[in-house]
Amino acid sequence: MTNYVHQGDLPAGLNLGPMVAIDSETMGLRLGRDPLCVVQLSAGDGDAHVVQMTRPTYDAPNLKRLLTDPAVLKLFHFGRFDIAMFALHLGVTTAPVYCTKIASKLARTYTDRHGLKDVTRELLGVDISKAQQSSDWGQAKLTPEQIAYAASDVLNLHALKTRLDAMLVREGRMELAQACFDFLPWRARLDLAGWEDADVFAHS
Repeated sequence: MTNYVHQGDLPAGLNLGPMVAIDSETMGLRLGRDPLCVVQLSAGDGDAHVVQMTRPTYDAPNLKRLLTDPAVLKLFHFGRFDIAMFALHLGVTTAPVYCTKIASKLARTYTDRHGLKDVTRELLGVDISKAQQSSDWGQAKLTPEQIAYAASDVLNLHALKTRLDAMLVREGRMELAQACFDFLPWRARLDLAGWEDADVFAHS
């Protein structure tokens, strides 16, 4: 089941448990230029909540509370971008976090294909569609196809985490992965501060 909230917030009192998969949709991939339009969430129970942001106020106190709750682990795929968007538009630091893309890069060193579609197909045998990825997420009301797409981006993250965690443990890289996850909100802050395209750890 997918719950679509048109221009609003998560329902008050909604308990999504100790681990929530989260993704967002924007008008583009440029921080500071492209607005945050949609946030989708799943507790890993087969249900998804698709929240269309009320722009430009972004009045979503329930969502902000969840993003900053230290007792709730937030699962992302390429969380760096989502976390930066939430900091910019919602004014919150999202933590603690886990990123399946980082986990994939540390665990699946036999491939350079770490997109959500590729990882989900290989590890779970699920083929997700990316047909709506570049559609107009800023329109007044989302289409059924957009809602279904948004939901599909979070419905598999819990299962992916389980598979990737096993691989990270097997390869002795879980501690390294956790350090990367802990640093991720700071990496997002570097992006917002102007170091989006620079590796501050590089020699040159």
